[in-house]
Amino acid sequence: MWRFGVLVFAALVAACGSSTKETVLAPCPMVTILADGADVTRYRPGAPADLAAMVVDGRMAGVGVTCDYVRGGGVEVKIAAIMDVERGPATLGNRAELPWFLAVTSGDDSQLVQRKEALLLVNFEGNQTRARFTTAPESILFRSGRNPAEHRVRISFALTAEELERNRRRGPR
Repeated sequence: MWRFGVLVFAALVAACGSSTKETVLAPCPMVTILADGADVTRYRPGAPADLAAMVVDGRMAGVGVTCDYVRGGGVEVKIAAIMDVERGPATLGNRAELPWFLAVTSGDDSQLVQRKEALLLVNFEGNQTRARFTTAPESILFRSGRNPAEHRVRISFALTAEELERNRRRGPR
């Protein structure tokens, strides 16, 4: 009889342990790097586009994304760009700036929902000429009723028309 009581007790303890909460992950949008804006080479203003006049060269190397539910409803998406940056011979000092942006679009890319400008300030250490930098996370809030998984986020360097044309002529690196 006491064995039956032990078995019932063990079954009750096991049943209590099986009622664990299931973790629900927040939905995330598809995040990609735009091919035409994945790299940028900046030259000294007014100078020809050659190595001696290069100020900075940057390449989008990747992206980090987190998606979390927020109080009051909705989902906060945080995006950090990972960039490989090279200081050129025409850089004054150890500092360079690389503007970039995030564009939130509808799932089929037919509508621009939001565009957010950002800036990476690069400080090279000593005589360092190349380094990988991760930007501070940029936050995008999807309010209740907007499903992030039904959107896309594109990231790119903020290029001038001339830089964009040069990238398109040259093709991907």
